[in-house]
Amino acid sequence: MSQEFATLSIGDKSYKLPIIEGTRGDKAIDIRRLLKETGYITLDSGYMNTGACTSAITYLDGTRGILDYRGYAIEDLAKNCSFTEVAYLILHGELPTFDALEVFKHEMRRFALLHEDMIHFFDHFPPNASPMSILSTTVNSLHNYYPEMDNDDDPYGGYSVTTARLLAKTRTIAAFSYKKSIGHPLVYPSPRLNYCENFLNMMFDRPNLPYKIKPEFVSALNKLLILHADHEQNCSTSTVRLVGSAGANLYASISAGISALWGPLHGGANQAVIEMLLAIHKDGNNYKKYIAKAKDKNDPFRLTGFGHRVYKTFDPRAKIIKEACAEIMDELEINDPLLDIALQMEEHAATDEYFIQRNLYPNVDFYSGIIYRAMGIPTNMFTVMFALGRLPGWIAQWTEMKEDRENARIGRPRQIYSGQTRRPFVPMRDRL
Repeated sequence: MSQEFATLSIGDKSYKLPIIEGTRGDKAIDIRRLLKETGYITLDSGYMNTGACTSAITYLDGTRGILDYRGYAIEDLAKNCSFTEVAYLILHGELPTFDALEVFKHEMRRFALLHEDMIHFFDHFPPNASPMSILSTTVNSLHNYYPEMDNDDDPYGGYSVTTARLLAKTRTIAAFSYKKSIGHPLVYPSPRLNYCENFLNMMFDRPNLPYKIKPEFVSALNKLLILHADHEQNCSTSTVRLVGSAGANLYASISAGISALWGPLHGGANQAVIEMLLAIHKDGNNYKKYIAKAKDKNDPFRLTGFGHRVYKTFDPRAKIIKEACAEIMDELEINDPLLDIALQMEEHAATDEYFIQRNLYPNVDFYSGIIYRAMGIPTNMFTVMFALGRLPGWIAQWTEMKEDRENARIGRPRQIYSGQTRRPFVPMRDRL
């Protein structure tokens, strides 16, 4: 802890507040004793200036466009690693050795199946049920069928196996939810396929039409999941920590995170981008019309996929996914008019003062939906894909919160009351 202090003056009294500095130079004023010592709280809508925890998982610098997992640059991980390797890194703190990775893969293959009774869950959701609703509900139910996964004395090997099993089963639930939504028979996970290959096969294989797994899709899916694996204390991650702080089990906490991610302002952004691009395409590809609408303060229309609440220069994930998008389209000779519209809009924004002054650059959601479309993944599954990628981060954040004995306490934000002052009660007979 730094020996520096900030001074807070309230009336004729001054208070010294410790300054905490992270390993990458980020600083915070420690106000944990503020209410007790001063009688005041801070008011910070959206918690944009409030640190709820210390964490060793992800470093994010929005001003310089930096994103690191456990000290490794996102660019290096996306270029050189599989999603399984990055999941191991986030969960365990170090990149795996060859042997450790093989064990981790084996564990995911071994526990990829669901309890057969859980299969009947999918029969009772209506055909048009949201896959995110199915995912959240079924993940929460895992605790009933696998209570040992929440046990420190896990007979199957402890933390490593528990997390591998949750990663594998959630992937299976996601694929099953899609199959049920289109009325197709379920495709069970194969022990011969790796994580991303297995998912694609469970999604698209059919009894009379075997699915041919394209290595280009596998590579792109690995990148997409890596880019979403963690992102510091965002809405869904904070939800996982907050629910977990009450003592809720891992599955209930992850289920709550999935529900938070479901919101269109969070995980639903890439679906919103595709819907916007489809609307522009239907309107004769006139993207300039929609840019003008976005710049008109009296028009409720808003461009999606531009800008980010944290990144103020550029989103480092967007560059990676844009390159992956171009590669997959070129290699497989896929011609998607939505990609042409997206490229034209990005080129326009790069020279438009309106966008430049407001730091409105394409974010990771701007191109990810186009890749999912190329794979054949429908828009109602986009947020599920986000959840699959974010799962290692949620688990690691929940675990880190649980192991932080020094600061372990239930989350309990304060408020400034703005309602009626105390007033006398009026009996029913006197209320006119």
